[in-house]
Amino acid sequence: MQACPANPPSGVPAEALSAGTRASARALSPAAMTLFSFAGAMLIAASSSAVTPLYRLYQASMHLTPFWITVVFATYVVSLLTALLTVGRLSDYVGRRPVILAALVLNAAAMILFAEARDVGQLILARAVQGLCVGVGTTALGAAILDTSRARGPLLNSVTTFLGMTAGALGAAALITFAPDPLHRVYEVLLGLTVAMIVLLWVMPESSSRKRGALASLWPHVSVPPQSRSVLVRLTPANIASWALGGFYLSLMPTVVATAMGVASPWVGGVVVSTLMLTAAIAVATFRHWPARRLILLGTSTLSLGVAVSMFGIQQQQVAALLAGTVIAGAGFGSTFSGTFRALLPTPEPHQRAGLLSAFYVQSYLAFSLPAVAAGLSVSLIGLSIAAYLYGATIILLAVISLMASLWMER
Repeated sequence: MQACPANPPSGVPAEALSAGTRASARALSPAAMTLFSFAGAMLIAASSSAVTPLYRLYQASMHLTPFWITVVFATYVVSLLTALLTVGRLSDYVGRRPVILAALVLNAAAMILFAEARDVGQLILARAVQGLCVGVGTTALGAAILDTSRARGPLLNSVTTFLGMTAGALGAAALITFAPDPLHRVYEVLLGLTVAMIVLLWVMPESSSRKRGALASLWPHVSVPPQSRSVLVRLTPANIASWALGGFYLSLMPTVVATAMGVASPWVGGVVVSTLMLTAAIAVATFRHWPARRLILLGTSTLSLGVAVSMFGIQQQQVAALLAGTVIAGAGFGSTFSGTFRALLPTPEPHQRAGLLSAFYVQSYLAFSLPAVAAGLSVSLIGLSIAAYLYGATIILLAVISLMASLWMER
Protein backbone atom coordinates (compact mmCIF):
# COMPACT_ATOMS: atom_id res chain seq x y z
CA MET A 1 0.00 0.00 0.00
CA GLN A 2 1.38 3.40 -0.92
CA ALA A 3 2.35 5.58 2.04
CA CYS A 4 0.74 8.99 2.54
CA PRO A 5 2.98 11.97 1.77
CA ALA A 6 4.51 13.72 4.74
CA ASN A 7 3.30 17.10 3.53
CA PRO A 8 -0.01 17.79 1.81
CA PRO A 9 0.06 18.93 -1.83
CA SER A 10 0.07 22.63 -2.40
CA GLY A 11 -3.35 24.21 -2.07
CA VAL A 12 -4.96 21.20 -0.34
CA PRO A 13 -5.83 21.69 3.36
CA ALA A 14 -4.36 19.05 5.68
CA GLU A 15 -7.81 18.45 7.18
CA ALA A 16 -9.33 17.69 3.77
CA LEU A 17 -6.48 15.32 2.93
CA SER A 18 -6.88 13.54 6.26
CA ALA A 19 -10.63 13.14 5.75
CA GLY A 20 -10.11 11.87 2.20
CA THR A 21 -7.48 9.38 3.40
CA ARG A 22 -9.81 8.04 6.08
CA ALA A 23 -12.62 7.72 3.53
CA SER A 24 -10.32 5.82 1.16
CA ALA A 25 -9.20 3.55 3.96
CA ARG A 26 -12.71 2.50 4.86
CA ALA A 27 -13.98 2.20 1.27
CA LEU A 28 -13.95 -1.26 -0.27
CA SER A 29 -13.87 -2.39 -3.90
CA PRO A 30 -16.80 -2.03 -6.34
CA ALA A 31 -17.35 -5.80 -6.05
CA ALA A 32 -18.11 -5.29 -2.36
CA MET A 33 -20.73 -2.69 -3.29
CA THR A 34 -22.27 -5.18 -5.73
CA LEU A 35 -22.60 -7.79 -3.00
CA PHE A 36 -23.85 -5.27 -0.48
CA SER A 37 -26.48 -3.87 -2.86
CA PHE A 38 -27.64 -7.38 -3.75
CA ALA A 39 -28.01 -8.26 -0.07
CA GLY A 40 -29.72 -4.93 0.66
CA ALA A 41 -32.26 -5.39 -2.11
CA MET A 42 -32.98 -8.91 -0.86
CA LEU A 43 -33.44 -7.64 2.70
CA ILE A 44 -35.92 -4.97 1.63
CA ALA A 45 -37.87 -7.49 -0.46
CA ALA A 46 -37.84 -10.00 2.41
CA SER A 47 -39.13 -7.39 4.83
CA SER A 48 -42.01 -6.57 2.49
CA SER A 49 -43.08 -10.21 2.02
CA ALA A 50 -42.63 -11.27 5.65
CA VAL A 51 -45.94 -9.58 6.45
CA THR A 52 -47.88 -11.90 4.12
CA PRO A 53 -47.91 -15.08 6.29
CA LEU A 54 -48.79 -12.91 9.29
CA TYR A 55 -52.03 -11.64 7.77
CA ARG A 56 -53.94 -14.59 9.23
CA LEU A 57 -52.69 -13.69 12.71
CA TYR A 58 -53.63 -10.07 12.20
CA GLN A 59 -57.07 -11.13 11.02
CA ALA A 60 -57.58 -13.12 14.22
CA SER A 61 -56.14 -10.58 16.66
CA MET A 62 -57.52 -7.42 15.01
CA HIS A 63 -60.71 -8.99 13.55
CA LEU A 64 -59.81 -7.94 10.01
CA THR A 65 -61.89 -8.88 6.96
CA PRO A 66 -60.37 -9.46 3.49
CA PHE A 67 -61.45 -5.88 2.73
CA TRP A 68 -59.14 -4.50 5.42
CA ILE A 69 -56.32 -6.76 4.31
CA THR A 70 -56.55 -5.22 0.84
CA VAL A 71 -56.69 -1.73 2.37
CA VAL A 72 -53.41 -2.47 4.19
CA PHE A 73 -51.94 -3.83 0.96
CA ALA A 74 -53.19 -0.86 -1.07
CA THR A 75 -51.64 1.57 1.42
CA TYR A 76 -48.28 -0.13 0.96
CA VAL A 77 -48.49 0.12 -2.83
CA VAL A 78 -49.66 3.76 -2.87
CA SER A 79 -46.78 4.70 -0.57
CA LEU A 80 -44.34 2.73 -2.71
CA LEU A 81 -45.50 4.35 -5.93
CA THR A 82 -45.34 7.80 -4.33
CA ALA A 83 -41.70 7.18 -3.45
CA LEU A 84 -40.90 5.85 -6.91
CA LEU A 85 -42.46 8.86 -8.60
CA THR A 86 -40.63 11.39 -6.43
CA VAL A 87 -37.30 10.05 -5.18
CA GLY A 88 -36.93 7.20 -7.65
CA ARG A 89 -34.29 9.12 -9.63
CA LEU A 90 -32.67 10.89 -6.69
CA SER A 91 -29.66 8.57 -6.49
CA ASP A 92 -28.71 9.61 -10.04
CA TYR A 93 -28.01 13.09 -8.61
CA VAL A 94 -26.90 12.72 -4.95
CA GLY A 95 -25.20 9.34 -5.20
CA ARG A 96 -26.34 5.84 -4.27
CA ARG A 97 -25.12 5.66 -0.65
CA PRO A 98 -27.24 8.48 0.86
CA VAL A 99 -30.42 7.10 -0.73
CA ILE A 100 -29.60 3.53 0.35
CA LEU A 101 -29.04 4.79 3.90
CA ALA A 102 -32.44 6.49 3.89
CA ALA A 103 -34.08 3.27 2.68
CA LEU A 104 -32.46 1.18 5.41
CA VAL A 105 -33.47 3.67 8.11
CA LEU A 106 -37.06 3.57 6.81
CA ASN A 107 -36.96 -0.23 6.88
CA ALA A 108 -35.81 -0.19 10.49
CA ALA A 109 -38.62 2.23 11.38
CA ALA A 110 -41.17 0.01 9.62
CA MET A 111 -40.03 -3.07 11.56
CA ILE A 112 -40.44 -1.20 14.85
CA LEU A 113 -43.91 0.02 13.86
CA PHE A 114 -44.98 -3.50 12.84
CA ALA A 115 -43.75 -4.95 16.11
CA GLU A 116 -45.74 -2.35 18.09
CA ALA A 117 -48.92 -2.43 15.95
CA ARG A 118 -52.06 -3.06 18.02
CA ASP A 119 -54.83 -2.09 15.60
CA VAL A 120 -55.45 -1.71 11.90
CA GLY A 121 -54.53 2.00 11.91
CA GLN A 122 -51.06 1.24 13.25
CA LEU A 123 -50.73 -1.63 10.78
CA ILE A 124 -51.58 0.73 7.92
CA LEU A 125 -48.97 3.23 9.15
CA ALA A 126 -46.31 0.53 9.30
CA ARG A 127 -47.17 -0.64 5.79
CA ALA A 128 -47.02 2.96 4.50
CA VAL A 129 -43.52 3.44 5.91
CA GLN A 130 -42.50 0.12 4.41
CA GLY A 131 -43.79 1.21 1.02
CA LEU A 132 -41.62 4.32 1.23
CA CYS A 133 -38.64 2.10 2.07
CA VAL A 134 -39.17 -0.16 -0.95
CA GLY A 135 -39.75 2.77 -3.28
CA VAL A 136 -36.65 4.61 -2.06
CA GLY A 137 -34.37 1.59 -1.92
CA THR A 138 -35.32 -0.49 -4.96
CA THR A 139 -34.07 1.86 -7.64
CA ALA A 140 -30.96 3.01 -5.74
CA LEU A 141 -29.84 -0.53 -4.93
CA GLY A 142 -30.68 -1.77 -8.42
CA ALA A 143 -28.77 1.09 -10.01
CA ALA A 144 -25.79 0.46 -7.70
CA ILE A 145 -25.70 -3.17 -8.85
CA LEU A 146 -25.62 -2.03 -12.48
CA ASP A 147 -22.97 0.58 -11.70
CA THR A 148 -20.57 -1.93 -10.19
CA SER A 149 -21.34 -5.03 -12.26
CA ARG A 150 -22.54 -4.26 -15.76
CA ALA A 151 -22.12 -7.87 -16.90
CA ARG A 152 -24.03 -9.54 -14.05
CA GLY A 153 -26.24 -6.58 -13.15
CA PRO A 154 -29.33 -7.57 -15.15
CA LEU A 155 -29.24 -11.12 -13.76
CA LEU A 156 -28.75 -9.97 -10.17
CA ASN A 157 -31.53 -7.40 -10.48
CA SER A 158 -33.79 -10.11 -11.88
CA VAL A 159 -33.39 -12.47 -8.93
CA THR A 160 -33.12 -10.12 -5.94
CA THR A 161 -36.86 -9.51 -5.61
CA PHE A 162 -37.75 -13.19 -5.97
CA LEU A 163 -35.08 -14.46 -3.59
CA GLY A 164 -35.86 -11.77 -1.05
CA MET A 165 -39.59 -12.43 -1.11
CA THR A 166 -38.93 -16.17 -0.85
CA ALA A 167 -36.74 -15.70 2.20
CA GLY A 168 -39.19 -13.28 3.80
CA ALA A 169 -42.33 -15.39 3.32
CA LEU A 170 -40.66 -18.70 4.20
CA GLY A 171 -38.74 -17.30 7.15
CA ALA A 172 -41.85 -15.64 8.58
CA ALA A 173 -43.86 -18.84 8.11
CA ALA A 174 -41.15 -20.80 9.94
CA LEU A 175 -41.10 -18.37 12.85
CA ILE A 176 -44.90 -18.46 13.04
CA THR A 177 -44.82 -22.25 13.25
CA PHE A 178 -41.81 -22.84 15.50
CA ALA A 179 -40.98 -19.63 17.41
CA PRO A 180 -42.86 -17.95 20.25
CA ASP A 181 -44.50 -14.57 19.77
CA PRO A 182 -44.10 -14.43 15.95
CA LEU A 183 -45.77 -11.01 15.66
CA HIS A 184 -42.68 -9.61 17.38
CA ARG A 185 -39.96 -12.15 16.59
CA VAL A 186 -40.25 -11.79 12.78
CA TYR A 187 -39.68 -8.05 12.95
CA GLU A 188 -36.92 -8.30 15.55
CA VAL A 189 -34.90 -10.55 13.22
CA LEU A 190 -35.40 -8.22 10.26
CA LEU A 191 -34.58 -5.18 12.40
CA GLY A 192 -31.29 -6.76 13.48
CA LEU A 193 -30.35 -7.48 9.87
CA THR A 194 -31.24 -3.93 8.85
CA VAL A 195 -29.03 -2.42 11.56
CA ALA A 196 -26.16 -4.64 10.42
CA MET A 197 -26.60 -3.39 6.85
CA ILE A 198 -26.56 0.23 8.02
CA VAL A 199 -23.22 -0.40 9.75
CA LEU A 200 -21.78 -2.11 6.67
CA LEU A 201 -22.84 0.77 4.43
CA TRP A 202 -20.22 2.95 6.15
CA VAL A 203 -17.37 1.09 4.43
CA MET A 204 -19.03 0.75 1.03
CA PRO A 205 -17.75 2.80 -1.93
CA GLU A 206 -19.92 5.25 -3.80
CA SER A 207 -20.71 4.04 -7.33
CA SER A 208 -22.24 7.18 -8.85
CA SER A 209 -21.00 10.76 -9.01
CA ARG A 210 -23.09 13.69 -7.88
CA LYS A 211 -24.58 16.17 -10.31
CA ARG A 212 -26.95 19.12 -10.32
CA GLY A 213 -30.70 18.78 -10.53
CA ALA A 214 -31.54 16.83 -7.37
CA LEU A 215 -34.42 19.09 -6.35
CA ALA A 216 -35.86 19.14 -9.85
CA SER A 217 -35.72 15.34 -9.96
CA LEU A 218 -38.20 15.18 -7.05
CA TRP A 219 -40.99 16.51 -9.25
CA PRO A 220 -43.35 13.54 -9.79
CA HIS A 221 -43.00 12.16 -13.28
CA VAL A 222 -42.05 8.95 -15.03
CA SER A 223 -38.78 9.12 -16.95
CA VAL A 224 -38.37 6.70 -19.86
CA PRO A 225 -35.43 7.45 -22.15
CA PRO A 226 -36.46 7.81 -25.81
CA GLN A 227 -34.42 4.79 -26.85
CA SER A 228 -36.20 2.65 -24.23
CA ARG A 229 -39.82 3.53 -24.97
CA SER A 230 -40.61 1.14 -27.79
CA VAL A 231 -39.08 -1.75 -25.84
CA LEU A 232 -41.14 -0.94 -22.75
CA VAL A 233 -44.36 -0.74 -24.77
CA ARG A 234 -43.77 -4.17 -26.31
CA LEU A 235 -43.08 -5.72 -22.89
CA THR A 236 -46.07 -4.21 -21.07
CA PRO A 237 -48.69 -6.98 -21.59
CA ALA A 238 -46.40 -9.75 -20.33
CA ASN A 239 -45.21 -7.62 -17.44
CA ILE A 240 -48.77 -6.88 -16.30
CA ALA A 241 -49.76 -10.56 -16.40
CA SER A 242 -46.79 -11.72 -14.33
CA TRP A 243 -46.96 -9.02 -11.66
CA ALA A 244 -50.72 -9.39 -11.30
CA LEU A 245 -50.07 -13.01 -10.34
CA GLY A 246 -47.47 -11.94 -7.78
CA GLY A 247 -49.88 -9.43 -6.26
CA PHE A 248 -52.55 -12.08 -5.82
CA TYR A 249 -50.19 -14.47 -4.06
CA LEU A 250 -48.73 -11.86 -1.73
CA SER A 251 -52.05 -10.31 -0.74
CA LEU A 252 -54.77 -12.96 -0.82
CA MET A 253 -53.25 -16.41 -1.29
CA PRO A 254 -52.72 -17.15 2.45
CA THR A 255 -56.38 -16.23 3.04
CA VAL A 256 -57.47 -18.42 0.11
CA VAL A 257 -55.48 -21.37 1.49
CA ALA A 258 -56.90 -20.94 4.97
CA THR A 259 -60.52 -20.11 4.06
CA ALA A 260 -61.37 -21.54 0.65
CA MET A 261 -59.22 -24.65 1.06
CA GLY A 262 -59.74 -25.14 4.80
CA VAL A 263 -56.02 -25.37 5.70
CA ALA A 264 -55.50 -23.95 9.17
CA SER A 265 -51.69 -23.98 9.35
CA PRO A 266 -50.09 -20.64 8.35
CA TRP A 267 -47.03 -22.63 7.33
CA VAL A 268 -48.84 -23.92 4.21
CA GLY A 269 -49.78 -20.42 3.04
CA GLY A 270 -46.20 -19.24 3.51
CA VAL A 271 -44.83 -22.24 1.61
CA VAL A 272 -47.19 -21.59 -1.31
CA VAL A 273 -46.13 -17.95 -1.55
CA SER A 274 -42.42 -18.74 -1.21
CA THR A 275 -42.72 -21.54 -3.80
CA LEU A 276 -43.88 -19.04 -6.41
CA MET A 277 -40.96 -16.70 -5.72
CA LEU A 278 -38.31 -19.40 -5.37
CA THR A 279 -39.36 -21.09 -8.61
CA ALA A 280 -39.26 -17.71 -10.33
CA ALA A 281 -35.68 -17.14 -9.10
CA ILE A 282 -34.62 -20.61 -10.27
CA ALA A 283 -36.14 -19.95 -13.68
CA VAL A 284 -34.22 -16.69 -13.97
CA ALA A 285 -30.93 -18.43 -13.17
CA THR A 286 -31.61 -21.51 -15.30
CA PHE A 287 -32.61 -19.66 -18.46
CA ARG A 288 -30.21 -16.73 -18.06
CA HIS A 289 -28.53 -17.40 -21.43
CA TRP A 290 -31.78 -17.53 -23.39
CA PRO A 291 -32.66 -14.54 -25.60
CA ALA A 292 -35.27 -12.18 -24.18
CA ARG A 293 -37.96 -12.98 -26.78
CA ARG A 294 -37.68 -16.72 -26.12
CA LEU A 295 -37.95 -16.10 -22.38
CA ILE A 296 -41.13 -14.09 -22.82
CA LEU A 297 -42.69 -16.79 -25.02
CA LEU A 298 -41.84 -19.44 -22.43
CA GLY A 299 -42.97 -17.24 -19.57
CA THR A 300 -46.40 -16.33 -20.88
CA SER A 301 -47.23 -19.92 -21.90
CA THR A 302 -46.19 -21.48 -18.60
CA LEU A 303 -47.78 -18.65 -16.64
CA SER A 304 -51.23 -19.36 -18.08
CA LEU A 305 -50.85 -23.12 -17.61
CA GLY A 306 -49.67 -22.76 -14.03
CA VAL A 307 -52.52 -20.45 -13.05
CA ALA A 308 -55.04 -22.90 -14.53
CA VAL A 309 -53.57 -25.78 -12.50
CA SER A 310 -53.51 -23.63 -9.35
CA MET A 311 -57.17 -22.68 -9.74
CA PHE A 312 -58.01 -26.37 -10.17
CA GLY A 313 -56.19 -27.11 -6.92
CA ILE A 314 -58.18 -24.43 -5.10
CA GLN A 315 -61.46 -25.69 -6.52
CA GLN A 316 -60.64 -29.30 -5.55
CA GLN A 317 -59.09 -28.24 -2.22
CA GLN A 318 -55.90 -30.12 -3.09
CA VAL A 319 -52.75 -28.50 -1.75
CA ALA A 320 -50.55 -30.73 -3.95
CA ALA A 321 -52.27 -29.48 -7.11
CA LEU A 322 -52.00 -25.88 -5.90
CA LEU A 323 -48.27 -26.32 -5.29
CA ALA A 324 -47.79 -27.96 -8.70
CA GLY A 325 -49.57 -25.09 -10.42
CA THR A 326 -47.56 -22.61 -8.37
CA VAL A 327 -44.29 -24.18 -9.51
CA ILE A 328 -45.35 -23.95 -13.18
CA ALA A 329 -46.65 -20.39 -12.76
CA GLY A 330 -43.51 -19.40 -10.87
CA ALA A 331 -41.37 -20.57 -13.77
CA GLY A 332 -43.50 -18.40 -16.04
CA PHE A 333 -43.26 -15.44 -13.67
CA GLY A 334 -39.47 -15.66 -13.50
CA SER A 335 -39.01 -16.21 -17.23
CA THR A 336 -41.25 -13.28 -18.11
CA PHE A 337 -39.60 -10.98 -15.58
CA SER A 338 -36.11 -11.98 -16.71
CA GLY A 339 -37.03 -11.50 -20.35
CA THR A 340 -38.39 -8.01 -19.77
CA PHE A 341 -35.38 -7.01 -17.68
CA ARG A 342 -32.86 -8.35 -20.17
CA ALA A 343 -34.57 -6.56 -23.04
CA LEU A 344 -35.01 -3.27 -21.18
CA LEU A 345 -31.97 -2.66 -18.98
CA PRO A 346 -29.28 -2.40 -21.70
CA THR A 347 -31.15 0.49 -23.36
CA PRO A 348 -30.49 3.46 -20.97
CA GLU A 349 -27.32 5.48 -20.50
CA PRO A 350 -25.69 5.25 -17.03
CA HIS A 351 -27.25 8.50 -15.82
CA GLN A 352 -30.70 7.30 -16.97
CA ARG A 353 -30.74 3.95 -15.15
CA ALA A 354 -32.50 4.91 -11.94
CA GLY A 355 -35.13 6.88 -13.85
CA LEU A 356 -35.91 3.96 -16.14
CA LEU A 357 -36.05 1.57 -13.20
CA SER A 358 -38.55 3.91 -11.55
CA ALA A 359 -40.80 3.83 -14.61
CA PHE A 360 -40.53 0.06 -14.91
CA TYR A 361 -41.36 -0.48 -11.25
CA VAL A 362 -44.27 1.95 -11.38
CA GLN A 363 -45.79 -0.16 -14.14
CA SER A 364 -44.96 -3.39 -12.33
CA TYR A 365 -46.40 -2.32 -8.98
CA LEU A 366 -49.56 -0.97 -10.55
CA ALA A 367 -50.09 -4.41 -12.06
CA PHE A 368 -49.05 -5.90 -8.74
CA SER A 369 -51.60 -3.94 -6.72
CA LEU A 370 -54.70 -2.77 -8.60
CA PRO A 371 -56.03 -6.21 -9.62
CA ALA A 372 -55.39 -7.59 -6.12
CA VAL A 373 -57.18 -4.68 -4.48
CA ALA A 374 -60.14 -5.12 -6.85
CA ALA A 375 -60.25 -8.82 -5.98
CA GLY A 376 -60.21 -8.06 -2.26
CA LEU A 377 -63.02 -5.55 -2.58
CA SER A 378 -65.12 -8.05 -4.55
CA VAL A 379 -64.90 -10.77 -1.89
CA SER A 380 -67.84 -9.39 0.09
CA LEU A 381 -69.97 -9.42 -3.09
CA ILE A 382 -69.09 -12.70 -4.80
CA GLY A 383 -67.13 -14.67 -2.22
CA LEU A 384 -63.46 -15.49 -1.91
CA SER A 385 -63.44 -18.58 -4.16
CA ILE A 386 -65.25 -16.90 -7.07
CA ALA A 387 -62.97 -13.86 -6.74
CA ALA A 388 -59.94 -16.16 -6.98
CA TYR A 389 -61.31 -17.94 -10.06
CA LEU A 390 -62.07 -14.66 -11.85
CA TYR A 391 -58.64 -13.32 -10.96
CA GLY A 392 -56.98 -16.44 -12.34
CA ALA A 393 -59.03 -16.25 -15.54
CA THR A 394 -57.98 -12.64 -16.04
CA ILE A 395 -54.29 -13.51 -15.65
CA ILE A 396 -54.65 -16.37 -18.13
CA LEU A 397 -56.32 -14.05 -20.62
CA LEU A 398 -53.55 -11.45 -20.28
CA ALA A 399 -50.86 -14.11 -20.66
CA VAL A 400 -52.51 -15.55 -23.77
CA ILE A 401 -52.86 -12.08 -25.31
CA SER A 402 -49.18 -11.43 -24.63
CA LEU A 403 -48.22 -14.82 -26.07
CA MET A 404 -50.22 -14.20 -29.25
CA ALA A 405 -48.75 -10.71 -29.62
CA SER A 406 -45.21 -12.06 -29.23
CA LEU A 407 -45.83 -14.75 -31.85
CA TRP A 408 -47.30 -12.18 -34.22
CA MET A 409 -44.31 -9.86 -33.78
CA GLU A 410 -41.92 -12.76 -34.39
CA ARG A 411 -43.68 -13.55 -37.68
